[in-house]
Amino acid sequence: MLSTKLQQLQQIFQTMERALIAYSGGVDSALVAKIAQDVLGDQALAVTAVSPSLLPEELVEAEDQARWIGIRHELVVTREMENPNYTANPENRCYFCKSELHNTLKPLALDRGYPYVVDGVNGDDLQDYRPGIQAAQERGARSPLAEVGLSKWEVRQLSQQLGLPWWNKPAQPCLSSRFPYGEAITVEKLRRVGRAEIYLRQWGYQNLRVRSEKDTARIELSPEDIQAFVANVPLAEVVQTFQDLGFVYVTLDLEGYASGKLNRALTAVKP
Repeated sequence: MLSTKLQQLQQIFQTMERALIAYSGGVDSALVAKIAQDVLGDQALAVTAVSPSLLPEELVEAEDQARWIGIRHELVVTREMENPNYTANPENRCYFCKSELHNTLKPLALDRGYPYVVDGVNGDDLQDYRPGIQAAQERGARSPLAEVGLSKWEVRQLSQQLGLPWWNKPAQPCLSSRFPYGEAITVEKLRRVGRAEIYLRQWGYQNLRVRSEKDTARIELSPEDIQAFVANVPLAEVVQTFQDLGFVYVTLDLEGYASGKLNRALTAVKP
C-alpha cells in the first residue's frame, strides 16, 4: 500500500516538472521535499518562512535536513505579526498565517518559473479543524500527501522506509498554537513559550507543549512521562526558569499532552 502511494507521489511530481515546496522542516514537508528532490532534482526548491513563530533552533534543523536531502533551500520572511487579524488570535488565526505564507510564496514561485507551490498537508489534516488549508487552496497550492490519502502514521512509516533520520521527530506546529483563542499574540509571548519548551527538552522530554494563558504556563507531557518528570526534575528550578522567562504561574497538566487540545474551547467547528 505504501509503495503504491509512493509511486503516486512520484507521478505527481513528474507531471509538475518544477515545484516550489513550502518547507517548514516538519516530518510532512520534509517527506514532500525528499520525494520532490528525488524526482525533480534541481527543478525542486524548498522555501522556509522565517517569522517570530518559528524557533531559531527549528530553523537550524530545517536547514540541516534540507542539506541532508540535497534540495535547494531558501528562506523568506513572512510578516503575519503585522496583521491584526492574526495577532488578535481568532478561531481562524491559521487562515491569516497561511494567507501571508502563500501570498509570499506564490509570487516568488511565478517569478522563478515554478508553476506549482506544494505543501505538506496530509490526509488526516483534512479531517481536523485547519482553516489554513482553505487559505492555501484559495491560492492554488497543492497537497500531494493529501491527494494520495497519506495519513500521519503513513507519512512517518514512509519517511522511515526512505531513510529519513527524523521520521519520528515530534510534531512542532507554530508557536501561536500554544495560546487560547482570543488572547492576543505578541513577539514576546512567542519568545517566552518557545524558550520554555527548549528548556524542558533539555531534560530529555521531546513530545511536549507549554500552553500559555495570560501569566500562566501549563506544561503538557506525554502521560507516561508525568510521574518521572515530577520525581526526577527539580520542580523549583523549573518554576524559577519559567518565571525568569516572564510567567507568573507554572502548572502541570495531569491529563498529559494532546494535539489540538485548545480546539476543545471552540463553540463551533468551522470549515
